[in-house]
Amino acid sequence: MLDGTMRKLIDPPLNLFGAALARVGLSANMVTLAGLALGLLAGVIIALGAPGWALIPLLLGRLADGLDGAIARATHTTAFGGYLDITCDFIFYGVIPLAFVLLDPATNGAAGAFLLTSFYANGASFLGFAILAEKAQMQTTARGVKSLYFTGGLLEGTETIAFFVLLCLLPAWFAPLAWGFGALCFVTALSRILLARKLFTDSPAP
Repeated sequence: MLDGTMRKLIDPPLNLFGAALARVGLSANMVTLAGLALGLLAGVIIALGAPGWALIPLLLGRLADGLDGAIARATHTTAFGGYLDITCDFIFYGVIPLAFVLLDPATNGAAGAFLLTSFYANGASFLGFAILAEKAQMQTTARGVKSLYFTGGLLEGTETIAFFVLLCLLPAWFAPLAWGFGALCFVTALSRILLARKLFTDSPAP
């Protein structure tokens, strides 16, 4: 819901920083993988019992996730780069809930499983919509220049990162927060499915 607004605020400084990084030889894919490594490190730190400290690599990893696209725009974008970026994003989104489950399986296990299932459903609805949108030659830049068609929703990347930050600050509240956020993820997925039904019912199968 907030991604479109956030892109307008963060894209100008990210583009400047990304262009500078491109000039010193950093590639977008290198930064994408560095962002994933930072996200995995955040997960390890959470699982080891220090979620507050995990905020540092978590936020740095998300900064890298913004910079890889800026570097690509300053040099050249590739289909593989977009594929690598979305794959690393989905791995990161799974690692953080898993880390909280590993931190306290007895307390967080059921809520963590529900949250991961909601992420799975939301991700499937997002990627499926992107495939149909590509076939229909739909385009949008509402959430920045992307390699995939990004549909809006109640919960998007901005809300998810804010949620992860909240979990790190309030780890004892993981279970109720995960149940609530997971429920909203299912609402987001359902809204995207209904939109796809409205837009693509008369379209031929891919």
